[in-house]
Amino acid sequence: MAKRTTNRPQKKLTFIDIIKGNFLNRDEIKIHYKFFLLLFVLMMAMIYSNHLVNKKIRIVNALKEETEEYKSRNAYAQSKLIKVKMESELGKEVAADSLMTLESHPHKLLIKLDSSDAKTK
Repeated sequence: MAKRTTNRPQKKLTFIDIIKGNFLNRDEIKIHYKFFLLLFVLMMAMIYSNHLVNKKIRIVNALKEETEEYKSRNAYAQSKLIKVKMESELGKEVAADSLMTLESHPHKLLIKLDSSDAKTK
């Protein structure tokens, strides 16, 4: 003889059942387990791809900072090069006029006036 299927009324699903995981033992879940397994796999794939995207974003930000550092170094090197080039051009002009550069800097002379000299003027 064939088994008789009985339709038992299901107990209402509560929040506590969901937290405890008791909903996984219900007959509806057992029938559609392939669908829930597919949802689980898709969620794991989504989480993993998000993790990879975050890793790439960190790498891109680090490369941007490094690029800015190299740009500032390049600008500094170019300014130093322009300064050296201008100094060499100035040196050629001075040499053409038979002028020489100073070996030591000039001294500043300070003259003090006495208070008696200031009154006479």
